Amino acid sequence: MAYQLEIACFNLESAILAAKAGADRIELCDEIKAGGTTPDFETVKEARRKISTPIFVMIRPRGGNFTYSEAEFETMKNQIMGFKALGIDGFVFGILKPDNSIDIKKNSELVKLTSPLPCTFHRAFDRTNDCLRSLEQAIECGFKTILTSGLKDNVNDGSDNLKALVIKAGKRINIMPGGGLRSMNMSEIMRKTKAKFYHSSAITNNSEIADSKEIIALKNCLLKNE
Repeated sequence: MAYQLEIACFNLESAILAAKAGADRIELCDEIKAGGTTPDFETVKEARRKISTPIFVMIRPRGGNFTYSEAEFETMKNQIMGFKALGIDGFVFGILKPDNSIDIKKNSELVKLTSPLPCTFHRAFDRTNDCLRSLEQAIECGFKTILTSGLKDNVNDGSDNLKALVIKAGKRINIMPGGGLRSMNMSEIMRKTKAKFYHSSAITNNSEIADSKEIIALKNCLLKNE
């Protein structure tokens, strides 16, 4: 598997920009200040119309914790069915129990609902207490990728855990480092973790728009290390 880059996009403008700059995949979401929530249906529809790059849609009904009520869980299921009809390429979500362990039952139900599309367990993973145990649970649920900073605030601090996750995961699931990943630390994180898939918002200022030059720089890091 060649190195790949996913760009988190919080609006249509960023998604179009990321696609043109060479992103291998787009994570489309809303509300950057909340860490990402479910995007508007019309935004996803327009993104799908304008972009051929694979689009994974975040399913997260609100900011805050990752423990959801039954009503919120039903909302997530309805959102998945609506977005599947648009022809998107995958989903991003993660549900935890009150003790911050992975909710195997609810996640498995959503993964089954998304079939045959692949799913990423997002950075709710970093709220869990045992990364290797959580890895096995995410695999049990049927996720294909885990987006994580190694249970730390950023990939620099979590690089040891990321390395351990990549080794333990093998070919069973993709470990995708993300969280504070930029072109200036990409090569070091690649060297340390040996991951194949990387995630960044590529935002270099206080805006909510990805920086095309940063995306190109990130891609160049990947190509240089192939």
